[in-house]
Amino acid sequence: MSHPLPSRDAIVATAHESISRGSKSFAAASLLFDKPTRERAWLLYAWCRRCDDIADGQDHGHGMTVVDDAPARLVQLSAMTEQALAGEVVGEPAFDALRIFAAETRLPKRFARDLVAGFALDAEDWRPRSENDLYKYCYHVAGVVGCMMAIAMGVDPEDEDTLDRACDLGMAFQLANIARDIEEDDRVGRCYLPVEWLVEMDFPPGQHMKPPFRSRLAVLSRRMADRAAAFEASAREGTPALSFRSAWAVLAAAEIYGAIGRTVAARGEHAWDHRVTTSGLQKLGFIAKAARQAASRKTSYPRTERDSRLWTRPKP
Repeated sequence: MSHPLPSRDAIVATAHESISRGSKSFAAASLLFDKPTRERAWLLYAWCRRCDDIADGQDHGHGMTVVDDAPARLVQLSAMTEQALAGEVVGEPAFDALRIFAAETRLPKRFARDLVAGFALDAEDWRPRSENDLYKYCYHVAGVVGCMMAIAMGVDPEDEDTLDRACDLGMAFQLANIARDIEEDDRVGRCYLPVEWLVEMDFPPGQHMKPPFRSRLAVLSRRMADRAAAFEASAREGTPALSFRSAWAVLAAAEIYGAIGRTVAARGEHAWDHRVTTSGLQKLGFIAKAARQAASRKTSYPRTERDSRLWTRPKP
């Protein structure tokens, strides 16, 4: 006996549950969108989160483990992603969320594939050698999500400059995340600090988390925060292209994640004693601040030529 397909409403409800469990910061910011954009943001998040969980053996971003079947996991999530992009019912809510998202927006399929390529880098236990490698990784796991979120907000897929700014925000978020999670990543044998940076600071191989080297590590976390701030400043210039509510959500997320990067940098060698987070009260403050920024976005963030020194995402 065939079962009825889950409705769009049911898949949206499951996606909302996923974002509520997986990211309080994104869940808070998403409430600022209008209803259609909010639901699409949840659908996109659910697919990204599920891919991440499959790749890392996690549950909604918690309890990352060392997986011994990474290539098989990659094949599975890639196949289900392709099914969704082809408009086929997958039977797994998060991948059907992508199917709905792609059908309702003019999502360039290469963006979804670029995210899957980011999981492939982790499956290969890839490490960045240079700063450029680090940016390439950040693009594949976060910058491209910024591009897809812009599509969710109604940005034209042909508007390359606004998509660049959306990508910049994803890059800023990921750099802040990497700085915050250095210790957590080290526990599962991962390191996203470029080898060239580690050599420059004269770390013995694999010893960057050891107490004697914390002051050197703090230098690199400040560097990450500075790079993140440059990408964030560029991203803010993309907000005049968005509706007020979308700009409000984007700027709130920028404030929340910017605070994480700044706090990691400010704590110096104590940044990894306790995981850096923002409280509910702080989030409310950032949301209120972002409302003022969104209201004045056209004068506060006039579009200038994008800084040519910033890394630029690959174009088709």
